Amino acid sequence: MQLTSSRLFLRPVEPTDVQRLFAIYGDPATNMFNPAGPFPDLAFAEEVLNRWLAHWQSFPFGNWAICLREQPDEVIGFGGLSVREFAGKPINNLGYRLAKEAWGKGFATEFARRVIAYGFDECQLPVIDAAVRQEHIASQQVLEKAGLRCYGQVHDVPGAPASLVYELRAQTWRDQGTPK
Repeated sequence: MQLTSSRLFLRPVEPTDVQRLFAIYGDPATNMFNPAGPFPDLAFAEEVLNRWLAHWQSFPFGNWAICLREQPDEVIGFGGLSVREFAGKPINNLGYRLAKEAWGKGFATEFARRVIAYGFDECQLPVIDAAVRQEHIASQQVLEKAGLRCYGQVHDVPGAPASLVYELRAQTWRDQGTPK
């Protein structure tokens, strides 16, 4: 499922994205808040990409390659919705990671808002959650601008401090409208 917003073109990930996935997720700068650290090698990136591709086979949502509408062949990041388990309960997790050169331009917020609209309008999800490291203030601000609110913590990475957990319920989103 391809999606667009005012500046972004989102397309489901493809096997040919592996090099760009490794370039972004293997960059120490994009992992400064990730306790697992950067992807170690291309083979690891391929394993992750294969999981993402398999997710699309089971659900009407997954991870997208994030591109600029004006340059649809240039991937500036990856993100999406995935079914994950936090504290023993399945959630619809919103996640994203942008290449360093795409930071500070509002792309993450634009991406999050578009994917949330898709999740609620097209997929009829009842709630969307996101986990973020406590020290990752910029990502917390993205989630808040997209309408999510912090409701607790989860120990999602063994041996690391708890992450903050944000959520947005479909009914709240419909009542409030998409944040501007």
